[in-house]
Amino acid sequence: MKDKLNSDLKAALLGGDRLRADTIKGIKAAVLNEEIAQGVRERGLSDEDIQQILARESKKRAEAAEMYKKGGADDRADAETAEKVIIDAYLPKQLDEAEISEVIDQKVTELGATATADMGKVIGAVKVQLGAAADGSVIARLTKEKLQQ
Repeated sequence: MKDKLNSDLKAALLGGDRLRADTIKGIKAAVLNEEIAQGVRERGLSDEDIQQILARESKKRAEAAEMYKKGGADDRADAETAEKVIIDAYLPKQLDEAEISEVIDQKVTELGATATADMGKVIGAVKVQLGAAADGSVIARLTKEKLQQ
């Protein structure tokens, strides 16, 4: 994943795509910060860890765009949305709620979960299976709905 980011950064710089280059530089900085925080600078992070960082960065851009829109700064919201699109290209295809719901049903059955007290176990199992293909807040919301029925 890091090699892909490096080659895409080089291509963006050579192609004069300033937005893509700046976005990838930001991603690389976030990855470096996480490597330092985890003490794995020499070895680096796994692709799964990098995907988690990308998902987090994408979510930040979406939240920022929403706040800018509420504040009437549409140009800044558009810039955040454009960065999110670039970041999302590195993430696996996001599952829709129906697909996530199927996995939740499966895990609820496997774990014998019956109450909201079991939510943590179910959410954890679903996140392990789906990884970065599903947003954690959607998983949590759907799990809560299922266990409250």
